Amino acid sequence: MRYVSILCAAFLGTQVGADCASNAQVEQYVRDYLSNTATSALSADGSMTDALCTQAKIAAALEPHIGPIIGYKAGLTSAPAQERFGASEPVQGVLFRDMMVEDGATVPAAWGARPVFEADLILVVGDTAINQAATPAEVIANVSAIRPFIELPDLTLAEGEPITPVTLTAIGVAPKLGVLGSEIPVTDAEAMTQALADMTVTLSAADGEVLAQAPGAAVLGHPANAALWLMSKGIEFKPGDLISVGSFGPLFPPAKGKGGASATYAGLPNDPTVSVVFE
Repeated sequence: MRYVSILCAAFLGTQVGADCASNAQVEQYVRDYLSNTATSALSADGSMTDALCTQAKIAAALEPHIGPIIGYKAGLTSAPAQERFGASEPVQGVLFRDMMVEDGATVPAAWGARPVFEADLILVVGDTAINQAATPAEVIANVSAIRPFIELPDLTLAEGEPITPVTLTAIGVAPKLGVLGSEIPVTDAEAMTQALADMTVTLSAADGEVLAQAPGAAVLGHPANAALWLMSKGIEFKPGDLISVGSFGPLFPPAKGKGGASATYAGLPNDPTVSVVFE
């Protein structure tokens, strides 16, 4: 509840624009989210301040259903993602405990109203000193582990509803499920910083077809820059927090996976892979 409390203090207790979602709108969104029903955009005509106010309300309403917030996500961190949604910078959202599944898990192919999947990566915060980091190397020096990650967002909004940086932020950047690979401990921060920049991330369908391939630098020049961007927006990390750095390429509907998906990180120790089955 820490992040929700911070957002509530910043937005809910002050006079904000008229396009912070009402309690009734939030209740309807949560009902639709939980039933995988396409829904209406929130804060569509508002500012990013309105969107963050709405996000705080939704996060508080979702926690009883999908567990507490365990981390944060920077969305739209690659050029293809920003181009798709007309963004000039990333957007910030949250990760919930019960959205996470383990490597190799089987999930319903219709995990949301508008399900998509993407190759992502998780940084596990090791020390509060990360909050004073100013460079990717300083971020990684305060990360305890890296985890391969296939995110399975739900874009949620009905056909014809605006999907923009503001409406994506309002819904917490569409969290629904995420597949966590095994932890890769950071034992040599300097080497890991370089490996993350140089790695090649490959997203493949279940039959081996390569859907997307990108270097580590495709995410804001270095995956750790996602953490720096989130901190620039006021997020303060604590040990154990998960940081989703964002997509290394386009988002795909489940049908493109032909029954599943895998993401491989060539250049990280042992070239790890994480996979998921769609049924």
